[in-house]
Amino acid sequence: MSGYLAKLEEKGFEELILVQDSITGLKGAIAIHNTVRGPALGGTRMWVYPSEEAAIDDVMHLARGMSYKAAAAELPLGGGKGVIIADPEHDKCEELFRAYGRCVENLNGRFVTAADMGIGEEDLDCMRKECKYIIGGSAIGSPSPYTAYGVWKGIKAYAGEVFGSTSLKDKVVAVQGIGSVGSALCQHLADEGAHLIVTDLDEQRLKDASEMWNATIVKPEEIYSQECDIFSPCGAGGVVNEQTISQFKCSIIAGAANNIIKDMQYGAALKERGIYYAPDYIINAGGLIFVWMTSQGITDTNQIKTVIDNIADRLIEIFRRSRDENKLPQELADIFAEERMQRNNN
Repeated sequence: MSGYLAKLEEKGFEELILVQDSITGLKGAIAIHNTVRGPALGGTRMWVYPSEEAAIDDVMHLARGMSYKAAAAELPLGGGKGVIIADPEHDKCEELFRAYGRCVENLNGRFVTAADMGIGEEDLDCMRKECKYIIGGSAIGSPSPYTAYGVWKGIKAYAGEVFGSTSLKDKVVAVQGIGSVGSALCQHLADEGAHLIVTDLDEQRLKDASEMWNATIVKPEEIYSQECDIFSPCGAGGVVNEQTISQFKCSIIAGAANNIIKDMQYGAALKERGIYYAPDYIINAGGLIFVWMTSQGITDTNQIKTVIDNIADRLIEIFRRSRDENKLPQELADIFAEERMQRNNN
């Protein structure tokens, strides 16, 4: 554990909580990164990890990202994340989610959670039976369409800077992962006249994409090398890495996935290749904005989208500063967020 204590100190974490319940088989972790601006808000994901260490590394990485995302979006929130180490296809049960809900309740509001990969609104409803610090659920609806809306607006903003027009008509967009967010993004793109190349592990989703949007279907390992204008990762993170960096044939990488770039060195490699990267926690903040606003009783769709529209302006500012100051976009995004992370909301 000494290695993780060093990581907590190095990355500015406040808490790392390991959770378990022997009766339900619950195993997981909750990481609270920063609560200067407000309670740590972050989704809980349910995933099969190769080891407990991998799960802890993931929850810490994601929690830190949530602090940056909330600060950059100028919300009165800190950052946290939760993971349940289990198979979302086979291990879901009400008792397990209620046990997890009790773990969150014991943190007395320092951590507030919502849905993430592997967790649906019904699962949140189960957690809520034991915990009042749950946002979302079947009564509110999914944040996914709002995440997709923000990503679409962000892509248009970057297109305006790179191609000279925000229109995506006839642009070729390769979308990796067409789950709830990816499919909603594809609908926006198709409605605007973009040509879609898609991949996913779910064969039915691919069949639907072909029928609905006349999308070109490729194998998961082939998506990186597609000739396209924009590559949009909307699944797992770390997809810009040592194996993929040489394969990209696009001008822009902008998507809904978290932690798209595995390491800063690959961000530098993208820049060397003339590929413009939209920092993930800036462009994918629409879902977080939706979750926060609905938790405050704001449910008007137009009002929520008006706030999400500010994502485009933030991206344009980062893009232009990156060009003018010769710094990587993710470096400037971090500076933008860190400046705001120092400030509370009083």
